[in-house]
Amino acid sequence: MPPPIDIYLGDVVQMRKGHPCGGDTWRVVRLGAEIGIRCLTCERKVLLPRAEFERRVKRFVERGPDAPAT
Repeated sequence: MPPPIDIYLGDVVQMRKGHPCGGDTWRVVRLGAEIGIRCLTCERKVLLPRAEFERRVKRFVERGPDAPAT
């Protein structure tokens, strides 16, 4: 099992599958056992279990303000 991904509030991620509105970029708005994400195109909010979120993430577009500098 791969190690968990470091996720921070405010991260902008691109998901593998697009949203029905046509957008595929989301902002992380909630952390915990479930990850809350908000579509940047239509502002729809979705909760995903952490394991499912980690499988669906394609890449990080932008890291949140709490992320350590790399």
